[in-house]
Amino acid sequence: MLTLKAIKEQPDFIIERLLVKGYNAKENIAEIIELDGNKRKVQTELDQINNQLNMIAKEVGMLFKKGEVETANIKKQETVELKAKSKKLEEKMGELEKAITSILLKMPNTPHISVPVGKSESDNKVEKLVDTKVDLPENFLPHWELAKKYDIIDFELGNKLAGAGFPVYKGLGARIQRALISFFLDMNTSAGYNEIMPPIVANEASGYGTGQLPDKEGQMYYIGEDNLYMIPTAEVPVTNVYRDSIVDEKDLPIKMTAYTPCFRREAGSYGKDVRGLNRLHQFDKVEIVQIVKPENSYDTLKDMVAHVESLIKKLELPYRLLRLCGGDISFTSALTFDFEVYSAGQDRWLEVSSVSNFESFQANRLKLRYRSGKNKELAHTLNGSSLALPRILAAILENNQTPEGIRIPKVLVPYMGGIEIIK
Repeated sequence: MLTLKAIKEQPDFIIERLLVKGYNAKENIAEIIELDGNKRKVQTELDQINNQLNMIAKEVGMLFKKGEVETANIKKQETVELKAKSKKLEEKMGELEKAITSILLKMPNTPHISVPVGKSESDNKVEKLVDTKVDLPENFLPHWELAKKYDIIDFELGNKLAGAGFPVYKGLGARIQRALISFFLDMNTSAGYNEIMPPIVANEASGYGTGQLPDKEGQMYYIGEDNLYMIPTAEVPVTNVYRDSIVDEKDLPIKMTAYTPCFRREAGSYGKDVRGLNRLHQFDKVEIVQIVKPENSYDTLKDMVAHVESLIKKLELPYRLLRLCGGDISFTSALTFDFEVYSAGQDRWLEVSSVSNFESFQANRLKLRYRSGKNKELAHTLNGSSLALPRILAAILENNQTPEGIRIPKVLVPYMGGIEIIK
């Protein structure tokens, strides 16, 4: 959530930057400034009444000390009307604050100055491209056919048990999933991230804290009876660990990693892009989250991008790094880098990671601050997929198919109990 201070100090800059995301904030900002002006007027009136009440209270106390009880009681009666006014003004203050917050919650984060102008993913900027040449056998197959051939993923059984987008991993398919999760977590903890195992459901406050609500309400699975949401990413519970918190400056940076199943309705997704593992309703993902001082957040973003890149390199997958444009960057992000791996069996790029800096946007919603001397400042939050499994697995299956079977990347062989090939 944007801060009221930033909106009041730089309204034109915020309007200009949000246009990069295709969001016209002119009316929102005008309304916020007007509501804030009204709030300050009410606050001034409330302060004056409270000062009167304090003065009368002191006067009444002096009169009682002097034994002038009747005069004191008359004076005390004057406070009745003032207290009624004070209560009404406090209610008005609450209404104005609620109105301001309601607008702020619907406004996206301002994109960083380096975010390219663009309307869709086709306008994203390619920062790095690693060779996509993959030697495939003559009769190569896409991963959904490989999964059936080697009996490692059953999409039809998943459809029977839950519906489309809920695959069943079998045998070595289940084992390679477990191997990838363990590999990612081991690499993350070796890089200093503290592993946690959070719930896979989140309450409404958690959804608002990281910005999934109200922006992505329609994309989340909702458990109405309990007012809970199935998490779309571990970012939600992990970042909310520090909701309503004040951390000491010396404890920053805070680095966390978690593996969770993730759930997304993917409403409106149709066509060939949903085949196989390309787009699922339930999938596994390992996440990294950092909470840092504002002045360190963009160096931290570089470090996180480099860390995710090292994982993809270890898996020997062709990849490219993208800087997302204004039309493709998320509601909450100030700057996002996406990693895509090349899927040789489909001849297309598959997104496997987004690494983002949210600056103070999430922290303001979370009321997450750090103590620096006598001051309390909003922290900056960052997160990244490290990594999302379905498309990583799709690329591994397709890029490593041979006449003898599917070759396991060397780095995963120890996690597979020494198995080097799926036959």
